[in-house]
Amino acid sequence: MARKGQISMITSEEVLNIFEESGALLKGHFRLTSGKHSNRYMQCAKVLQYPHHAARLGEELAQAWKDQGIDVVIGPAMGGILVAHEVGRALGTKVLFTERENGVMTLRRGFELTPGQKVLVVEDVITTGGSVKEVLEVVRKLGAEPVGVGVIVDRSGGKADFGLPHVSLLKIQIETFEPENCPLCAEGIPAIKPGSRAI
Repeated sequence: MARKGQISMITSEEVLNIFEESGALLKGHFRLTSGKHSNRYMQCAKVLQYPHHAARLGEELAQAWKDQGIDVVIGPAMGGILVAHEVGRALGTKVLFTERENGVMTLRRGFELTPGQKVLVVEDVITTGGSVKEVLEVVRKLGAEPVGVGVIVDRSGGKADFGLPHVSLLKIQIETFEPENCPLCAEGIPAIKPGSRAI
C-alpha cells in the first residue's frame, strides 16, 4: 500500500542534485501561486525539459502505485502535465490533465473520466496543495475514485493534507512570507512570478 511521505527508490539527495544540476533551484524574490512570497523557487520545468530526468522521476514516483490498480493518472496544467505523462507511462495507464476555465478547474479537450475509475492525481510541486485539491474535486464530481496523490517536490512542510495516501520524492522547506510581512518587499526588491499561472 502506498504511504504518506517519501519513497525509497531514489534518495532526496539525488532528487535535489537533479534540480541543482538543471538550474531548477532558483534564488531571488518570487510571488508563488499561493500568493505568498519566497526567496527561493523550485522550477520543475527546468528539470522536466530533459526527457531522461522526466522519465526517471516519473518511474520513481510510479513505484508507490504499481499494485494499486490505477486506471488514470491526472495532473493540473501546466506543472502536472509532464509528471502525469511520465507516471502514466510507467504505470501503463491513460493520462489526462485539467485546466482552469474562467478560473475553475475542469476537464476539457474531450477528456473523460467514468464512474468507478481509480485515479492517481500528480503534481510537480506543492506548497499549499491548492491545485491538487481542485483536481481531486473534479475527479470526485465525475464519479471517479481518487486513490492517492503523488508529487515530485513537497514544500508544504507537512501541512498539505488530501485525506488520501500522499507520496513525494523530495520534501524541502523553503521559507515563505505573507506579502505584507515580506522582508524582500521591505527592501524594495521587485517580486517576479516564475510559475505558469499569473496572479
